[in-house]
Amino acid sequence: MAILRSLHRNRELVVALVRREVLGRYRGSVLGLAWSFLHPLFMLAVYTFVFSVVFQARWPGGGGSQVDFALVLFTALLAFGVFAECVGRAPGLVLGNPNYVTKVVFPLEVLPVVSLLSSLFHAAVGLLIWLGFHLLVRGLPSATAVLLPLALAPLLLLTLGVSWFLASLGVFLRDVSQVVGVLTTTLMFLTPIFYAVSSVPPEYQAVMLANPLTPVVEQVRDVMLWGRGLDWPAWGLQMLLSSLLAWAGFAWFQSTRKGFADVL
Repeated sequence: MAILRSLHRNRELVVALVRREVLGRYRGSVLGLAWSFLHPLFMLAVYTFVFSVVFQARWPGGGGSQVDFALVLFTALLAFGVFAECVGRAPGLVLGNPNYVTKVVFPLEVLPVVSLLSSLFHAAVGLLIWLGFHLLVRGLPSATAVLLPLALAPLLLLTLGVSWFLASLGVFLRDVSQVVGVLTTTLMFLTPIFYAVSSVPPEYQAVMLANPLTPVVEQVRDVMLWGRGLDWPAWGLQMLLSSLLAWAGFAWFQSTRKGFADVL
């Protein structure tokens, strides 16, 4: 309830900070906000070339072309990118805004929320690029694509929980940002983004499924590409665990924030 009350009480502040975050990223550049479209478009072109021309890759059991493989890959990266961007920035959220800690009364707990919403804006732009590419190579997506927000819900709660924890820990341990960078890259290759879970040897599949990002990526692909609905029992379990992690991360942040001013 404290999380919801804080978000409701500071909703106008959150909107203003997200707007500043999105516009500030491209302030001073010639193309401005157009970069939010050009970047995912460029990355999609690179993935298509690498996997369709260089690797001649096909998705196991997908029966599609090499270009379809790039579409499958880009779908997973849209989901993983939200997590990776937020978690990568989390250790510096409080450190990068010392004035919020030492000079004014500011709801520091909204900083990870602002980071998440900013990341979701860019993911939404990437989703438009994905939709255009899908229309080009496959036609209209399946009706199950409307379930995408539900498929992403566990990921958003997981991301918030981890971000709150790392934002606090980063104040006291400055090495956290370096460790997080390495772990995020490692996690990208341990998540079934570039390959299917079925391609992993059976003795390692249990380890892959223990990765909390694995079921999210699989369900996002299911609803966006394969025309399958959500696995509701699995989704419910993901929501429960992600909610508990979000609660724990928020509780940790609120209990440690009293020491931020002393450190900064």
